[in-house]
Amino acid sequence: MKHLILTAIIAIPGILNSQSLSDLYKKVSPSVVVIQTKEEIEHSDGQVSYMGSQGSGVLISSQGEILTAAHVVNNAEHITVIFHDGKKFPAKVIRLATVADVALIKLVYFDNQYPVAELGDSDLADVGDDVFIIGAPFGLEHSLSKGIISGKSIEKTRMEGFTFAEFFQTDAAINHGNSGGPMFNSKGEVIGLVSYIVSESGGFDGIGFAATINVTKQLVVDSDKRRWTGINGVLVDKELAKLLNVPQPGGILIQSVVALSPAFMANLKGGNVPLRIGDQEINIGGDIILEVNDIPIISEENIITFFKSTYLMEKEERNSFKLKILRAGKVQEVILQFAE
Repeated sequence: MKHLILTAIIAIPGILNSQSLSDLYKKVSPSVVVIQTKEEIEHSDGQVSYMGSQGSGVLISSQGEILTAAHVVNNAEHITVIFHDGKKFPAKVIRLATVADVALIKLVYFDNQYPVAELGDSDLADVGDDVFIIGAPFGLEHSLSKGIISGKSIEKTRMEGFTFAEFFQTDAAINHGNSGGPMFNSKGEVIGLVSYIVSESGGFDGIGFAATINVTKQLVVDSDKRRWTGINGVLVDKELAKLLNVPQPGGILIQSVVALSPAFMANLKGGNVPLRIGDQEINIGGDIILEVNDIPIISEENIITFFKSTYLMEKEERNSFKLKILRAGKVQEVILQFAE
């Protein structure tokens, strides 16, 4: 008899945890959204096609603000947000930080009938803590996966106190379509945004990463200092600079420009001639950014220096950036203007 009682007592915690997770899922799931995007692709023959993709996100304010991964929306011409009841809303990018793969988008209109997720404190999370993720892996909307925090990776610049990026490693299942979806702690608070996986199979191999919510807040929520330009670019190294006849040992080669973005309004041009270098394929023929506000873009350190400098600018100074670009062999200056 005592053995039966002991067995029942041991089983109770598992039942309670299962019920608790079920309750938490029901509570927070309506704040999780599916994000569908459409990107315009210009080919070397002048033809234009559209490519659609899908990710996830989480509603964080009654004004229709949503957090997601930067790579989900960075190149999007059109963004559609779908809630759990099937209602769809158009959205636009407000702020974006590719260095940490986080973005803030906002619904163009919103009827404010959905619950807002609560943001936690990711600094309080430890390795071994239980977490769960809600997203749309392979289009399976509002799918739940559970795991633990397996590790924590912090990347800082050489400048004291400036966090470049910070990620939680997790064994909670992450697959295509989960990107940008929220990672919740055992209280149902968002402590991370799904970013990427490390995989040899192409699917989930037990190692996934989520950008921490504290760095996300610092970069795109609590600050208006991180601007979305609409530029998709790659860093030019010394070898590529020589190949492209760039008059300095680096720059940013523009791959594409999102329609109606600040970069589009500044008449910046993306490339349309594919070039394979090793296992990487890039598009050449577009503008190459040489300087931003007189800071030469010759290394990752210089880019970080520019990011750091924006935090010291007055608000009015951040409304426009001066770019020096290389276009068709000639150096030009353009002004990248941001709306108020």
